[in-house]
Amino acid sequence: MTETQLFTVFAFLFGLLIGSFLNVCIFRLPRDMSVVAPRSLCPQCEKTISWYDNIPLLSFVLLRGKCRNCSAAIPWRYPLVELLTGIAFGVSVGAFGLELIALKYCLLSAICITLIFSDLEERILPDEFTKGGTVIGLVLAWFVPMPAGISHFFVRNPAADPRMLSVMEAVLGIVICAGSLWLVGFLYSKVRDREGLGFGDVKMIAMIGAFLGLQGALLTLIISSVMGSLIGLLFIFSTGKNASTYELPFGTFLGAACLAVAVFGETVLHFYSSMGA
Repeated sequence: MTETQLFTVFAFLFGLLIGSFLNVCIFRLPRDMSVVAPRSLCPQCEKTISWYDNIPLLSFVLLRGKCRNCSAAIPWRYPLVELLTGIAFGVSVGAFGLELIALKYCLLSAICITLIFSDLEERILPDEFTKGGTVIGLVLAWFVPMPAGISHFFVRNPAADPRMLSVMEAVLGIVICAGSLWLVGFLYSKVRDREGLGFGDVKMIAMIGAFLGLQGALLTLIISSVMGSLIGLLFIFSTGKNASTYELPFGTFLGAACLAVAVFGETVLHFYSSMGA
């Protein structure tokens, strides 16, 4: 096993552990509960879960998806979040090695996975991950410079600091994408006289803009809009929901599109390009 493969395996295993913690966040943050205490417990019988029943993926298989104490079914969301986080971490480290850019994509994937399932289950996008993620993305834009795009139009000096250009790209991604999404929601509410887009979605695209810049955030918006339209309409018609009142979890599509663009897009392309080189 090569050094890169070894790091990838360790990243996958570490991602499983982080995924277990993300499950705690997904359940507790929308309910304004602490993610630190008390220890993990079964939502049905409220018995504390022993450490040996809390091993990512393995415990779910050994327990056959049921609580040891009350036999209540354990939602499939738990192993799915753990597995997705492990894969995202493994892909990021496998593509970039033990570099800051790998840490950036690991953090982004963890944030997106949490927001995907939180919005899907509770229609809530916790500020701890949207606002907090925006701050983290801006900081990382300085330490992990992204390619300069539209920011070149604002800086005439060809020798401009790439770190500063990267931060400008992040700021433009926040302002333009979040502003555009807010405007769409505002106009919709005026025309239809009801809220059609939650402000949490606006904060989420701001976070994505901070991590990916204007180009990546715009691509995320386009993909998520197409996904939301196709999958949302298919779900509404197949279940007989009222299309005029059904609340679509747009944050879930934003998160999935962001993962596709960043973690499973740029990292995979980088991996194949490095292999070819």
